[in-house]
Amino acid sequence: MICEHCKQRHANVTVTQVHNGQKVERHYCEVCATQFHPFQFDVNEEPASLQQLISNWFNFVPVNAKKESTTTNTNSPKSCPSCGFTYRQFLKQGKFGCGQCYETFSEQLPQLLERLQAGTQHVGYVEEGPSKEKVEQQIQELRSSLQQAIEEERFEDAASIRDEVRELESKIKQEGEGNA
Repeated sequence: MICEHCKQRHANVTVTQVHNGQKVERHYCEVCATQFHPFQFDVNEEPASLQQLISNWFNFVPVNAKKESTTTNTNSPKSCPSCGFTYRQFLKQGKFGCGQCYETFSEQLPQLLERLQAGTQHVGYVEEGPSKEKVEQQIQELRSSLQQAIEEERFEDAASIRDEVRELESKIKQEGEGNA
């Protein structure tokens, strides 16, 4: 396939965009891709970080960067006092230079995180308990083990299995009352 822009070199970069529900694919050579595609990295140098791809995917330009471009360039961009890392470097590399960077750039991070995930508050993972069907299946397996233990005259094992069955049955009963 030939590059859609220069129509001279082999196209080995495909850019896919969705506009108003329509998927548009463009095919460029590496030279034209570095000039025309929306990503801000050089395909010849190093692979882009996930952070960079995602921020480019969402067309994320930090609020401070917009302000910097509209104001005069007499003010240098905010940098970490510990390592000298800038927010723009973070967006490019996808990681900070030191622990102090988190505090230095704490104002910009919520904006970025809102675009990348469902929110900025960590709610954690709540593991659901076993379903009623699984518990009932476990009870049936324990009852067959109980019967086998009785037949083999392993009464101590049978007593502990019986206690397990009663405990699981009481859990099911409590959950049933809680849902009613």
